[in-house]
Amino acid sequence: MAPHAAALLALSLLTLSTSPALGGANDAEDCCLTVNQRPIPGNIVRAFRYLLIKDGCRVPAVVFTTLRGRQLCAPPDQPWVDRIIRRLQKNSVKASLTLPSPASSLEPLPKTPSP
Repeated sequence: MAPHAAALLALSLLTLSTSPALGGANDAEDCCLTVNQRPIPGNIVRAFRYLLIKDGCRVPAVVFTTLRGRQLCAPPDQPWVDRIIRRLQKNSVKASLTLPSPASSLEPLPKTPSP
């Protein structure tokens, strides 16, 4: 009987740990379980997003997405994390300023002779 009770307890704990986070919109698998304290090279990062306690995560984190698509969890209170975020935001603003507007990418309309 004891092995069955242990298996049932383990199954219950597994179900609780994979169920959606209570009070938040994120699934448990969307949250970071730990964060990387070692700095991540900023040149390999292409995007970021925040996962906070108010969103239902137990560990607040900034999730960096690398150029190869990996997701790396970092502590939001570290200066190196702020530097990477500022660089990404600065590059995003630069990119939006250099992209042609939809109207300017259209070919000009042919001129019609005046009557």
